[in-house]
Amino acid sequence: MGTAPPHVFGLEKSHLLKEALEKAGPVPRSREDAKRLLKLHKDRCGLVALWMAGTLLAPPSGIPLETLVQMAVERGYTAQGEMFSVADMGKLAQEALGCQAELLCGGLGGPNRDRVLQHLVAGHPLLIPYDEDFNHEPCRKKGHKAHWAVSTGVLLGVQGVPSPGYAEDPELPGLFHPLPGMPCVPPSLPDEGSAGAVYLLSKQGKSWHYQLWDYDQVRDSNLQLMDFSPSRAADGREYVVPAGGVQAGLCGQALLLRPQDSSQ
Repeated sequence: MGTAPPHVFGLEKSHLLKEALEKAGPVPRSREDAKRLLKLHKDRCGLVALWMAGTLLAPPSGIPLETLVQMAVERGYTAQGEMFSVADMGKLAQEALGCQAELLCGGLGGPNRDRVLQHLVAGHPLLIPYDEDFNHEPCRKKGHKAHWAVSTGVLLGVQGVPSPGYAEDPELPGLFHPLPGMPCVPPSLPDEGSAGAVYLLSKQGKSWHYQLWDYDQVRDSNLQLMDFSPSRAADGREYVVPAGGVQAGLCGQALLLRPQDSSQ
C-alpha cells in the first residue's frame, strides 16, 4: 500500500495579490491594460515587485508605480527603473511605503530559512532577486538574467493533519487553510533538504499569473547572482550598479516587508 500524500498548508493568501491590485491605483482593468503595463515596465521588475508588495501591506500603500519610479530615480537608486541593490530597495520601501524593511543577507538557506517561512506564514510579503528562466521560474545564469519577484504565501508539506484552526479545502483533499479569525498554530516547518516539501507562492512583473516555486530552487538561484549581464553592458544604456557589482547588491539577499506597526 502506497504512502499517503503529505498534507499541505498555507495557500490562504493565494487570492490576495489580485484583490490588492484591484484596490490600488493605477490599476489595469482588462487584459489589454495588463499587457500594456507589462510591456511598459519591462526594465522595472524590481519596482513593479515592490509596488505589488505594497498593495499587500496593511493598510495597502496605494502609491502609484510611477511615483515609486520617480523616487528611485531622484534618490540615485536607478536610471532605467532597474534595481541592482537590495539595500537600496529596502530604503525605498521604508520611505515610499512607510513599512518596515529587513535586509536578509547570507542566502535563503540555513538559519534564514525558518525566518523567511515564518515571515510568510505570518502573512507578510517577501521580495527576492533571482535569475529568471524563459518560463519566469528561477534558474541559474550567474546573474545575467537578474529579476525580482514578490512571494506572498507558502505551501508546506507536513506529515499530519494541522492542529485545530484549519479547514480542509472542499475541492482539493489534503490541502488545509487557516480559518479566518481563529487562533491556530502553524505546523512544524519541514526540514531543509526535504524534497518537494516547501513551495513559495510568487509573482513577478512579466506575467499576470501566480506560480508555485520550489524553495530550494529559489534559494539556489538567489545565491548565484554574481555578474552583470553582458547584453546589458553592451546595450549602450545607463544602469546604476552598486560598488561591488551585482554580487554585492543582490547575491544571497532578500527583503522582508512588514507593516510599520507589526511586531513580528
